[in-house]
Amino acid sequence: MLYLFGFERIGVVVSDIYFVDPQPLDGQEGAERGVRLELRTLEPGELKGSIYSARPITVDRPIWRIDLLEAVTSEPGSFDRTHHHPGVEGWEPGPRVFDRKLSAEPLKWLGERLADVESVLKQAGANPDEVTPEDVAGLRERTPEIIEAVERLLDGIRTGRLGTPPDPNATSVRASWL
Repeated sequence: MLYLFGFERIGVVVSDIYFVDPQPLDGQEGAERGVRLELRTLEPGELKGSIYSARPITVDRPIWRIDLLEAVTSEPGSFDRTHHHPGVEGWEPGPRVFDRKLSAEPLKWLGERLADVESVLKQAGANPDEVTPEDVAGLRERTPEIIEAVERLLDGIRTGRLGTPPDPNATSVRASWL
């Protein structure tokens, strides 16, 4: 499942994820499941037809990432591997940063960060020109909807509908959006 909230130059992308780190940190071996949220740049494309045609929009590079993850072997809702990546270099996330407040109250923590997106962008090292005042206002206004989308995805994880491994017997692979 994928949600996209787009503003002027940035957007928020949220999806469920099932992940196996090929080079895990000590104590973080094994599969993880959860919800990934990324703050990303948006790039409008050129019209492909008349002035009435749809305009292509590219969801481009990440600026900041939060992973509300838990070990697949853990109780759903444990958030035992929840972390964020305060910085991204190109397309690669920086190191995982674990925060007890984030694991204890992930939705509250996320809401506070989205409400103070200027601090998130500064910590991420984003160019201030990448974001407009309309981006900031729109993101703040839509934060409750973004949190609701994250909650729906987490509910899907808890019930086992989302954040599942690809079916090895399937003829096609389930999309992994983020």
